[in-house]
Amino acid sequence: MPRPWLPSRLQADLLTLQSTAEHAGSALACSFGSSAELEAALIKSRLAAGVYGPKRRRRSIGYASAGIGVLIALVLIFLI
Repeated sequence: MPRPWLPSRLQADLLTLQSTAEHAGSALACSFGSSAELEAALIKSRLAAGVYGPKRRRRSIGYASAGIGVLIALVLIFLI
């Protein structure tokens, strides 16, 4: 069963509604045209900050160098 509106509750609801209506137009517009532009800018800024860690190319070059070093060491061990 719904409760009847109390004058104090009605006053509080009206004040809340008025406050919400005043702040409704104060939101800032987004400077990006689409969500894809926003995500691209976000990823670019995170890459610049180093959030995603070292680049894969550097890591793969390191793995390749380590592998070549191990192969050279094995060849030298078996040839000597």
